[in-house]
Amino acid sequence: MIEIKNNPKRGSGFDLVHEFEGWKVAFITPAEQYGELKTVKRHVETDEVFVLINGTATLFTADDGYPLQKTNLEKEKLYIVKKNTWHHLKVSENALLFVVENANTNKDNTQSKVLTKDEIKEL
Repeated sequence: MIEIKNNPKRGSGFDLVHEFEGWKVAFITPAEQYGELKTVKRHVETDEVFVLINGTATLFTADDGYPLQKTNLEKEKLYIVKKNTWHHLKVSENALLFVVENANTNKDNTQSKVLTKDEIKEL
């Protein structure tokens, strides 16, 4: 059997579309949390996978003690952010991304930090 789902909330940022046996699939669309680089977050228990479908997106990443790196995402490539990697995703107005992560990824196992102006300037 096949089940087909649309993105019912397109335009609200992280839009969960399907969850099954330990993993979830969502779409990412433009929203405030995917705007200017001000904060980074990291998932302490899980990896996260991004695939750019439309528009443009920039992924900022860093490990503890290392400066932020900037990666411009290319369409149809998998970008795997390993657990404990600080990251922020900035997307264009017409962006659409596909994201897969563990179903238990939530605020309890995700850390956030506000960046200093100097950390942002380094990019």
